[in-house]
Amino acid sequence: MNTEHDWITTPVTTDILRGFLDVERTAHGLLPHRLPARARRQIPDDQLAIAEAQPSGVRLAFRTRATTIELDTLPTKRVYRGFPAPADGVYDLLVDGRLAAQATVTGGNVRTIIDMVTQSAELREGPAGTARFTDLPADDKDVEIWLPHTEITELIALRTDAPVEPAPDSGRKVWLHHGSSISHGSNAAHPTAIWPALAAAQGGVELVNLGFGGSALLDPFTARAMRDTPADLISLKIGINIVNTDAMRLRAFTPAVHGFLDTIREGHPTTPLLVVSPILCPVQEDTPGPLAPDFDGGTLRFKATGDPAERAAGRLTLNVIRDELARVVNQRAADDPNLHHLDGRDLYGETDYAELPLPDEVHPDPAGHRRIGENFTRHAFGDGGPFATKTG
Repeated sequence: MNTEHDWITTPVTTDILRGFLDVERTAHGLLPHRLPARARRQIPDDQLAIAEAQPSGVRLAFRTRATTIELDTLPTKRVYRGFPAPADGVYDLLVDGRLAAQATVTGGNVRTIIDMVTQSAELREGPAGTARFTDLPADDKDVEIWLPHTEITELIALRTDAPVEPAPDSGRKVWLHHGSSISHGSNAAHPTAIWPALAAAQGGVELVNLGFGGSALLDPFTARAMRDTPADLISLKIGINIVNTDAMRLRAFTPAVHGFLDTIREGHPTTPLLVVSPILCPVQEDTPGPLAPDFDGGTLRFKATGDPAERAAGRLTLNVIRDELARVVNQRAADDPNLHHLDGRDLYGETDYAELPLPDEVHPDPAGHRRIGENFTRHAFGDGGPFATKTG
């Protein structure tokens, strides 16, 4: 740590956190969670347990005159055996809503995934580190530090060279979103470049992101968490994980969708609620799951392994799910005028795939995240959209 400043240490508490549903006190500090403790006790696998603890959309928010800011954290990073380690996660610092600086934290714990199918893993513990930001403007400013979206991050200490106070209430609407790894931010370059963060910035709303890699599976405990979370706008991006895990047949899928929506409506009876079907994903459009890794050519890609002929017996594909979601929303909207539907191909479709193909056949690249964010902003927050902020 640089000692040239008279440092002020501010406890990291929920007063300066945004985008979380719960926190856990650990031996090192404060661990933000994106599902409450009751829901976490019902999680059936490590995939979701890890995903919900990765702080996609979680940020510190405070007001200060500080020109230098240090944040001590203990990250837990994920690597896949046989593949190069990914770059360290990025911490985005925003000043008055604009990206002003970035930092990384080296070291930390490393979770090595041994088998991508079973998700078996081994954990090697490592040291904490510091994200450091310097040469910031010396005037009063609202600061946000967005945490790495794919690294579990224990918050240890916040140091500044000027006092810190919690950010004032922005007065903006709260947008609660649930989706898959695409919403979580897979392949995005940094935390404010995941498509929900881009759309939230463009729409002028506060994001609570419940995008869980591999785990948007209509789990009842997720629906209850959404029911109990204050929100002005809600969206659900449903379908791709259900296909690529081969988790359901059509007979189970339809009542599960109804049940998920019913639960949310218990807590948000009139909140604008947008159901979004899957974006285009050619390997799963008409071929059922499960999805399997394909290492042909030494590059990780994914392929669907089901038999298209079994669609007649209720096996799910993206096209089957899109048709069913449209039907369900249309049926329910007769009694629920604040329920809306958006075809995911309006966010990323054939033209987008031709221009910005999916590198692994499932997840968009950084440019794809920008495209999805822009399209969501236009369809949801634009004039006439279900989340439109303008009136008249």
